[in-house]
Amino acid sequence: MKNQYDVVIVGAGPAGSIAAKNVAQKGLDVLLIEKRQEIGDPVRCAEGVGKLHLRQHIEPDLRWICADVKGSRIFSPDGTRVEMAEEVSGGEVGYVLERKLFDRALANQAALAGADIMVKTRATGLIIEDDFVCGVNVMHLGEEYTIRSKIVIGADGVESKVGRWAGIDTSLKPSDIETCAQFLIAGIEVDQDYCEFYLGNEVAPAGYIWIFPKGKNQANVGIGILGSKSGEKRAEALLTDFINKHMPDGKIIEMVVGGVPVSGTIERTIANGLMLVGDAARQSDPITGGGIINAMDAAKIAADVAVKAIESGDVSTNMLQEYEKTWRKTIGHEINNGLIVKETFVKFSDEDLNSLAYSLKDVNFTSMSLLDLLYALFKANKKLLWNLRVLFKDILVNDLDFKREFND
Repeated sequence: MKNQYDVVIVGAGPAGSIAAKNVAQKGLDVLLIEKRQEIGDPVRCAEGVGKLHLRQHIEPDLRWICADVKGSRIFSPDGTRVEMAEEVSGGEVGYVLERKLFDRALANQAALAGADIMVKTRATGLIIEDDFVCGVNVMHLGEEYTIRSKIVIGADGVESKVGRWAGIDTSLKPSDIETCAQFLIAGIEVDQDYCEFYLGNEVAPAGYIWIFPKGKNQANVGIGILGSKSGEKRAEALLTDFINKHMPDGKIIEMVVGGVPVSGTIERTIANGLMLVGDAARQSDPITGGGIINAMDAAKIAADVAVKAIESGDVSTNMLQEYEKTWRKTIGHEINNGLIVKETFVKFSDEDLNSLAYSLKDVNFTSMSLLDLLYALFKANKKLLWNLRVLFKDILVNDLDFKREFND
């Protein structure tokens, strides 16, 4: 085992593998470590991803695509259906993946690019000298090792230990995390062309239930609810109630539970010699909880900055600030807008949700951005949305048509 690398990456999910591949492609020595013995397992994800952005990182492969969906259907508490095309359904609708195979394909690309990969290798702490992160301590097969590096990239998920060791507050309040449970259900009739979402404070308080088709009469059926709402009835119990009602003959062949940050952006994602990416940096969508594409995009930015910093001989926060600024202008901007919407809609009653769905059920969603959607909502429900104008102000500030209608 080598004890010196240019970059050590902790966590071999999509963010970690994309970072490793892109650093290795520039000729630097990279080590990617994963605490589990199998990359991609267990799955803690609904497995949906947008097609266009995915292709910027990897060519689709039928071996890890379970379904190629055309759009999404959203059901309000009273059953009103809003149907949206794939292009405007959000970053989690497009392909439904087999994450175990997908994550391994990404790790394989990193290996082919020249990265070293070690599974069953758990980071136990950072090496910090003169306020600079300069490596990691790890445990591998019962043995302790010290691995030095010029930069460490933390891709170790929710409430990142790597970030915490570097002095970054990665803790989350219950209201900032979605408690999730998901069953892989077999033996059910599922429309393979659509992902479905069910809203309502009875079925999923401050969250939603999803059904993502996976072919062969199978689907991921999951739920996410705010941690602050999980005291009265846990996510798993609510999901079981839904399945018993809607698919009583389905057979549960796999179950996973976990948490997803929906807090908006973290205060900082860098320290001297360190960057955080993916869920470790809270780069998931606050509305949906999805984060595969954001994680991959951020990892590519981090890799480019890491290469530049190492080549310049400067891995201080001053140099790594380029990563911080770049991802916040792009990914971070969308996340912050999403947080405004999330914090607004979690306060809606079932009656409010029914009213909105009824207003939108006949809308043509062939091409609609978030601004377009909010504009349509406002036109249909001026009275309902009037009290939300302050929350939407930052999102809508550049939409002249909306402001003109709003002022009227």
